[in-house]
Amino acid sequence: MSTRADAGRPAAVAKRAKGADGPAAAKGARAARPKSAQTAGPKPAPMSVTVLVPAAGSGSRMGGRVKKQFLLLDGLPVLAHTLRRFEDMPEVCEVIPVVPEAEMEECLEMCVDSQGLRKVRRVVPGGRERQDSVRNGLMAMEPPGGWVMVHDGVRPFVTREMVSALILALDGCDGAVLAVPAKDTLKEVGTDRLVRKTLDRRLLWHVQTPQAFPYRVIAEAFRKAYADGFYGTDEASLVERCGGSVRVVAGSYANIKITTPEDMILAEAILARLRGAEAAGKAG
Repeated sequence: MSTRADAGRPAAVAKRAKGADGPAAAKGARAARPKSAQTAGPKPAPMSVTVLVPAAGSGSRMGGRVKKQFLLLDGLPVLAHTLRRFEDMPEVCEVIPVVPEAEMEECLEMCVDSQGLRKVRRVVPGGRERQDSVRNGLMAMEPPGGWVMVHDGVRPFVTREMVSALILALDGCDGAVLAVPAKDTLKEVGTDRLVRKTLDRRLLWHVQTPQAFPYRVIAEAFRKAYADGFYGTDEASLVERCGGSVRVVAGSYANIKITTPEDMILAEAILARLRGAEAAGKAG
C-alpha cells in the first residue's frame, strides 16, 4: 500500500548514483544548456547558497488556463522575473526551479534560456504537494551541502539585501525566514464560523520566502517528516518540529506572493515603482 509520501515522490526522483559523492540529479531533470556551457558558469564556493524555487502549483486560486508561474508580468513570465533576481547575487551558486513535469521544457525556453540564466543548470520535476517538490529539489543538488534557500517561484521581488540578511541570521540558528508584522486584526475562528478568540497581533508575523537553512538541517528535517508522514505548510515548520531554532528576519510588504488576479495588479504597480526608482537613480 502506498503512503502519501510515496504518492508525492514521483519516479523522477533518482537514487544516489553509484560511486557519486552526492545524490544524482532527479531522473527526468532537464539541463538548462549544453555541458560545455555549464562548466563556464559560476563555481560553487564553500558554504555557498543553492536556491530551490518550487513552482509546481496548480494555480487554482488564480483561475484561467495559464498557471500563475507562467503568467506574463511586463512581457515576461512571473517565474522568469523570480529566477532573474538571483542571477547577479554573488552569494548564490545555483538556482534549481521545480516545475510540473509536463512544463519543464516550457520553463527552460521561456524562463531560462531566453533570459541567458547561467545559474540555472537543471530544472527538476515537481511532486504532488509543495513539500514533495522541495524534496525533489534537495535530492537534485550536486553536491549537497552549504546553505539552502527555498523561495516561492511566484515571489518576483526578492532582493539581495534579503538574501544577505538571511545568511547573517543563520549564525547560531538552524533556520531563518523572512516575515512582516501582521497589520490586520487576526481572529481564531471555528468551523462554525464563530470567533473563538482575538489573537495578539503584536506576536504575529506573516512569513514569506526565501527561507534559509544549513543543508544538513533541512535534509534531516525532511527525512524525519517523511518518516513520520508529516506535511507542513512551509520548510521552517519541518525544522521547528525537530526542535530547531528558526529566526525571523524583517522582510518587505512588497515581497508579495502572486496567487490571485488582484496580486497581479499589485505586482504591476510594484514593478513600475521599482523601475521608476531605478531610472531616477541613473538620472541622478
